[in-house]
Parts: sequence; structure tokens; C-alpha cells
Amino acid sequence: MVPLAIAFLVTALLYASVGFGGGSTYTALLALAEVDYRVLPLLSLACNLVVVAGSTVRFARARVTPWGRALLLTAIAAPAAFLGGLTPIAKQGFLALLGTSLLFTALTMMLPVAKRPEGEGERGRVARYAPLAALPLGYISGLVGIGGGIFLAPLLHLVRWDSARAIAATASLFILVNSLFGLAGQVLKGGEGRFAAAVDLGLPLLIAVAIGGQIGSLLALRYLPQRWIRWGTGALTAFVGGRLLLNL
Repeated sequence: MVPLAIAFLVTALLYASVGFGGGSTYTALLALAEVDYRVLPLLSLACNLVVVAGSTVRFARARVTPWGRALLLTAIAAPAAFLGGLTPIAKQGFLALLGTSLLFTALTMMLPVAKRPEGEGERGRVARYAPLAALPLGYISGLVGIGGGIFLAPLLHLVRWDSARAIAATASLFILVNSLFGLAGQVLKGGEGRFAAAVDLGLPLLIAVAIGGQIGSLLALRYLPQRWIRWGTGALTAFVGGRLLLNL
């Protein structure tokens, strides 16, 4: 349990540094530790909630969250995340989908972030269609225990949806709400027994990600360049995803 808690702390530190929750990597680490795959999304989504709750509040206090458009994306994704949490999935399919998601996540972390030119009129023409992506992202979030923001943010940067800070704030809110709805679906699907197993295993991990998330936020604000953090996080994610797929 101690090595796993340390791995969770480091993961939370890295992901919080770039504004994400780390749910996909938590799930993969648990799978590599041979934890029952049906419990994995419960733990990962709960850890997501712990990590991104603080960043969501900070963005809101700083008044950088574009509430109207952010809530639209979240409202579309949340019911799909709930349905994803309710959907049964076989172990091999779950692990294959998770490993593929991790490798795609690593790619998005290592790509350069496109900056939107100043001025509302400079927004990309296809940015208005961004809500169409919210539905599948929400479903995958609930199904495999991730928040979905790691996929949403690069898409929003690509279509020049808003400023970098506004996109980070939106991704944080997206992860928070999707994790909550996905967790509700997973709890209903698994019943009391699976929820009790997750609680027994999860407390040390939740403490670890709470500590790591706070340290990550501090490092991002004061010390480490964002490029270094993103590349480090991408490398970790690619390694874990590759290990997971090789073990299938």
C-alpha cells in the first residue's frame, strides 16, 4: 500500500501542476497493482474529486471561469458520465480502453499548447461546435474512471475556444462534475459491497492525492516551467499506459 500511495502522490503532484486530476493514471496504477478492475473507477474518480475541487474553487475566485460556456459543456457531459458509470464492461475491454486512453493522453500532454490571439473575434470558427465532443468524453469518463478534461483541454486549445486560463478553468470544472456523476453511476452499478471495498482501500490514497495536489499547485505557481511539468507528466502517463497494454 505504501508504494501505491507514493505513486498516487507523485501522480497527483504532476497532474495538478497542469490543471488536471490524474484519474486515468490512478486507474492504471491500480490495475498494475492487481486491484479488482471493478473497483478501480470508484477509487480513481474519488481521487479526481479531491485533486480538482481546490483548483475549481481557485479559478472561480479568480473570475477566469467562462461560466456560461463551461456549464454548457459540463451539462452535456455529466449525464453521459453517469451512463458510462452504469455500463458493464469486461475486464479485457476495460484495460484495453484504459491503456489506449493513457497513450492518447500522453500525446496530448506533450503537444505544444496553442494560444488564442487576443480579442473575442479571434476565436476559431469551429469553436462553437466544441459541445459536440462533450457527450463522448463524458461517457468515456464514467466508463473507465477518468475526468475527461485531459482530452477536452487540447481540443479547446486547437479550436481556439478561449484563453489558456479560461480553458484550464473549464477543464477543471469538467473533471469535477464528470467525476461526481461517473462515481454515482459506478456506485449504483457495483452496489454496497464494491463501494465498501473501495472505501477500505481508498483512504490512504485519498490522503496521498490531497497532499500531492497541493504540492503540485504550489510548484506550478512558483517554481517549475509548465513545459517541463507537461513533458514529465506525459512521460509518466505513456509509461504506465504502455505497461498496461503489454500486460493484456
